[in-house]
Amino acid sequence: MNGDPDFDYREIDDIIHGRVRLSVMAFLSGAGAADFNELKARVGGTDGNLSVHLRKLEDAGYVKVEKGFRGRRPQTTVRFTKKGREAWIAYIARMEDLLRPKAAE
Repeated sequence: MNGDPDFDYREIDDIIHGRVRLSVMAFLSGAGAADFNELKARVGGTDGNLSVHLRKLEDAGYVKVEKGFRGRRPQTTVRFTKKGREAWIAYIARMEDLLRPKAAE
């Protein structure tokens, strides 16, 4: 490794970096909140697979999962948290640092 702190891939947030979790975070960064079925349609996968990834994001404090009812039908809503937005902004900044061309020394 070249010792350049701007190029340290170990600083990538592994919680966000998984494909499904990255897709969820990207979608929520614009939407702010979405119901479970909308997220599933956007990111693909099964109910169980998406649930596992949402649990990981929720355990990190990046999203809040709220269960309720719309009429008599159960509804799960996923919301971006303040901590999640901050983590997303930091993740994007880290990726930009990694992708930015570096001048030869």
